Amino acid sequence: MRTQRTRTRSTLAAAGLAVLLTLSACGGEDEAGQPQELSETEHNKADITFATDMIQHHAQAMSMVDLTMDRTLEPEVQELADAIRAAQSPEIETMSGWLQEWGEEVPSTMRDHVNGGHEGHGGEDSSMSDSMEGMDHDMPGMMSADEMDALENASDAEFRDMWLEMMIEHHEGAVEMSETEQDEGRFKPAVDLAGTIIESQTKEIDTMEKLLG
Repeated sequence: MRTQRTRTRSTLAAAGLAVLLTLSACGGEDEAGQPQELSETEHNKADITFATDMIQHHAQAMSMVDLTMDRTLEPEVQELADAIRAAQSPEIETMSGWLQEWGEEVPSTMRDHVNGGHEGHGGEDSSMSDSMEGMDHDMPGMMSADEMDALENASDAEFRDMWLEMMIEHHEGAVEMSETEQDEGRFKPAVDLAGTIIESQTKEIDTMEKLLG
């Protein structure tokens, strides 16, 4: 009887130790999963990736906005296009400045090539697909060269809805990229910009979905 009680106590003690070890391990995982402390001066690889990719991503959105210039659009759509231009152009300049300060290469964008002809368009023989040579198409929400050509060549009747649908997808990609920066970035100004992008582009997605009806 005494032996049985001893065994029982030993079993309970072992079980209790196992629980404590498990809780301790879980606590370690929680600590490891905590977001790192942000810095006003230090940056990490996630910050570099965010700035590098978002410059190219924003530039494509700006090229899509450029395509609205020769179209007759309802005021609400034109106001949206103007708002996108007003927000994203200075953001591109800000992120380019960060990369220069960090000694990183500022990426070439499709808009650099398009504007090699004249503002908003390439030469007569150029196309959106020509301007996207060498660009990274794997980012979330990034349009392919064929999709950009289709938008550029769409009829007036097709353009408006096609533009809104593509821009919604594009914005959703930017939000996804910004959420990654918030999770993994260290440079506080970049993390703050990611929050601004999430807020502003989520609102614009809602507006575009309403315009599509």
